[in-house]
Amino acid sequence: MIDRRKSRQIMVGDVPVGGDAPITVQSMTNTLTHDVEATIAQIRGLEVAGADIVRVSCPDEESSEALKKIVPEVTVPIVADIHFHYKRGVEAAMNGAACLRINPGNIGSEERVREVIKAAKDNNCSMRIGVNAGSLERDLLEKYGEPCPEAMVESAQRHIQILEDNDFFNFKISCKASDVFMACAAYQQLADVCDYPLHLGITEAGGLRSGTVKSSIGMGSLLWGGIGDTIRVSLSADPVEEVKVGFDMLKSLGLRHRGVNIISCPSCARQQFNVIDTVAELEDRLEHITTSLTVSIIGCVVNGPGEALMTDIGLTGGGSDNHQMYIGGEKAHRFNNGDASIVDHIVEMVEEKAAQIEEDKKQVS
Repeated sequence: MIDRRKSRQIMVGDVPVGGDAPITVQSMTNTLTHDVEATIAQIRGLEVAGADIVRVSCPDEESSEALKKIVPEVTVPIVADIHFHYKRGVEAAMNGAACLRINPGNIGSEERVREVIKAAKDNNCSMRIGVNAGSLERDLLEKYGEPCPEAMVESAQRHIQILEDNDFFNFKISCKASDVFMACAAYQQLADVCDYPLHLGITEAGGLRSGTVKSSIGMGSLLWGGIGDTIRVSLSADPVEEVKVGFDMLKSLGLRHRGVNIISCPSCARQQFNVIDTVAELEDRLEHITTSLTVSIIGCVVNGPGEALMTDIGLTGGGSDNHQMYIGGEKAHRFNNGDASIVDHIVEMVEEKAAQIEEDKKQVS
């Protein structure tokens, strides 16, 4: 069991972040925010995938104005990404954003900072301090010579101080870098010097495969160490993939469970059915299941029965198309490939099991 770092809790809309709240999964749209129809469509796709929070860019007035139409049409809290212009932060807070991603020190005078903070307070809007190794303050780069964990943490502490001096504490912090070791070190140092919720990410991680690997190594090690209250996997891919990878990361660490967790063998000459194709098709056809379930798909009897003991539904390949099905770790029935598709049969079993679990929950409540 992972012992999570104790942090204060904030609210992003109606979603709690930090404290003992579940670790939330975020993503970000890549549409032009002022293209309201396209942005709403992408956010809804992220909602279906399970995203708890979605961020949109607000680089201009047209984008912050679009929030008036976007926010009422979606169910997840929307974070407005603000970089330099303080007016965009004020507008976004007034137009329905649940959170502002901002660096207070980057938006000008103290008066402008106070205006953004006042808008956030007046509209019950939280903030995220977003430190990035690629956009550190010039004086910090001169002081440290190059981006490094110490410079990132010092930048975060500066921004923290600005918000605290203005009696604002409803914020979380990120310290992202594309370098896994730099990001991990920065987050570890930051976790030691404050109790604010931390938003994890390895920024500009790369494409679907390479970015997933880098993010899993960096964010996984932090999460395993108890650090992290909300996550975003940054991939050069469909934003929905970021959400899928995020949940898979949390599931692998036992930190959060959503949907079907498939445990499968890599396949070998002992397999009694095509494991790789079966698993690929099952992953696609079981995406609609949100109930937490484990399914083992093992091609032969070497490890199959043992894995099936620990899963809700199991399939172990047997000779002559005579495969063993398990339910709740117990032998249930034999299955012959000639009778029907393995995938169809397992999908039916998973759907029935998920429906049963959800009905049992209703009875308890």
